[in-house]
Amino acid sequence: MNDRTTNPFALTQAAPSHSAGGALAQATTSRDVAETQAMFLMASMRPRDPVKAMDRILNACTRVTLAEKSTYEYSRGGSDVNGPSIRLAEAIAQQWGNFDFGFREITRGIDPDGVGWSEVMAYAIDMETVTRKPIFFRVRHWRDTKKGGYALKDERDIYELMANMASRRVRNCILSLIPGDVVEAAVNQCATTLKTSADTSPEAITRMVEAFASFGVTKSQIEKRIQRRLDSIQPGQIVQLRRIYTSIADDMSRPEDWFEPIAAGEEPQPKAKAPQAKPQATAAAAAANAETGEIDPPAPAAQPRIDPQDSPDVGAEPPAPAAKPADQAKPAAPAQSNADAKIVGLSDAQQRVLLSRAKSAGLDEAALLEAFGSIGLDNLNQVLAELKRMVDAQG
Repeated sequence: MNDRTTNPFALTQAAPSHSAGGALAQATTSRDVAETQAMFLMASMRPRDPVKAMDRILNACTRVTLAEKSTYEYSRGGSDVNGPSIRLAEAIAQQWGNFDFGFREITRGIDPDGVGWSEVMAYAIDMETVTRKPIFFRVRHWRDTKKGGYALKDERDIYELMANMASRRVRNCILSLIPGDVVEAAVNQCATTLKTSADTSPEAITRMVEAFASFGVTKSQIEKRIQRRLDSIQPGQIVQLRRIYTSIADDMSRPEDWFEPIAAGEEPQPKAKAPQAKPQATAAAAAANAETGEIDPPAPAAQPRIDPQDSPDVGAEPPAPAAKPADQAKPAAPAQSNADAKIVGLSDAQQRVLLSRAKSAGLDEAALLEAFGSIGLDNLNQVLAELKRMVDAQG
C-alpha cells in the first residue's frame, strides 16, 4: 500500500509540445527573446543616472515646440481635465533612459458579421528595474461616420486606426512606470516655457487662427471662448488655447466641446453690407440700359428697392415684363463662372478638413465648388460653418 502524497506539480509535467507555427514561429520567438535579453543586459551594464536624466528631461521641456504640445485639456462633468500629452510622455521616456515602449499587433480575427478585428498590446518596460506594464485591447476594423460606418480593408487604414487607439494606452503605460515627481517637474517646466514664450504679436495670433481654422473653428468662436477680442488676448489665454488645440489634434476632444456654434446671422456680416451699396449703382445701370435696350443682370435685385414715387412712368412699363424672362434665363452665367471655381490659398490640412466636411454633407469637390464658388482663406470659415449646418440638418 502506497501512503505517499502525490506531487501536484507532477501532474503538469508533460513532454514538450511543438509550436503550431513550426520552425518559423520558434525562430521568431527565439529572436525576440534574444533581443529582450540583450536590452536588459545593456541596461544592467549602463545604469541610468537620475540626476543627469532629470536634467535632460527639463532641458527638453525648454523647447517651445515640445512645450506647446506638452499637455492636453478637455471638459468632463462641468470641469476641465488636463494632463501630460502623448508627445510629452514619449519625450520623458526617451530622456529617462533604459526604457522601451510601443504597441504590437498580436493576432487578428473576424467577427460573425464579417468585420475583422485585431488584438493589440500597448506596453512600456523599464529595463533597469525590470518593471513591465502591458495593456491589451481589441481594435475593430470599422470606422464610424455620421452617415453610418464602414469596414476597413486597406492595411494602411487599419494600421492608422490601431496606432491612433494605441497611442493613448502607450502614454498610460509610460506614465505608470515613470516616477510621478519626474512627470510633474516636466509639466511645470513646460508651463514655464509657455508663459515666457507666449507670443501675442499679430503674426502669432494669425497663425493660431489659421491653425484652428483647419478644425473648422472661426475667429468669432475663439473670441467668444476668451471673452475678448484677439488683439487684446493675454499670454495665459494663449497657453490655454494651445492646450485646447493639442487636445483636439490628439483626438482627446472635439471642437464643439470647447467652442460655441456661430449663429446663422453672426459670421457673414461683412457680406451683408455689400447689397446696401449696390442698389444705387444698379438703378443707374437700369436707367442706362433702358435707353440702349440692353438687359443687365443686377436690375431685378434693384427693382424691389425702388420707391413707388421713383418707379418708371407708364410709357416705360412695357419693357419690364420682357426683361423678366431674360433675367430668369441669365442666372446660368454664375453657374458657368462656378465651373472655373477653384480651391486656392489653403494648406493641405485645411483642404483635408474642407473636403472631409463636404463629404459629410454629401458633396464631392465639384458639387462643393458649384455651390460656393472659389474657396480661399477669405471665405473658408463661412463655407465650413455652412457645411456644418448642412450636416447638422441631415441629422
